[in-house]
Amino acid sequence: MKRLALSFCYAFHGVYQSITTSANMQIHLLAVVLVVSLGWGVGLDRVEWALLSLTIFLVLTAETINSAIERTVDLACPERHPVAKMAKDLAAGAVLLAALNALVMAILVFGPHLLHLGE
Repeated sequence: MKRLALSFCYAFHGVYQSITTSANMQIHLLAVVLVVSLGWGVGLDRVEWALLSLTIFLVLTAETINSAIERTVDLACPERHPVAKMAKDLAAGAVLLAALNALVMAILVFGPHLLHLGE
C-alpha cells in the first residue's frame, strides 16, 4: 500500500512540475478555464462535457509527455544533434495534433450552442 501511495505522490509531483515549469502547460490551463467557463455558460449536456473532458485531458497529457521527452533528450544529449531535434519535434507535433483535435472538438461542441445564442 505504501508503494501505491508513493506512486501517486510521484505522479502528482509530476503534474505539479508540469504546471509550474512549462509555460505551454500554463497556456493550456488558461484555455481550460475559458473553455469550461464557456461550457457552463452555454449549458453543455453530459455527452458534450464528456467529449470536452476527453479533449482537455488529451491535450494536457500530450503536453506533459512532450515536456518529459524534452527534458530527457536534454539530459541525454545536451549538445545539438539532429536526432535529438527530431525527437523534440515529434513530441511537439503530438501536442500540435492534440491541440488541433481540441479546436475541431470546440467547433463541433460549441458551434451549435453559439449559433443558437442569437435566437
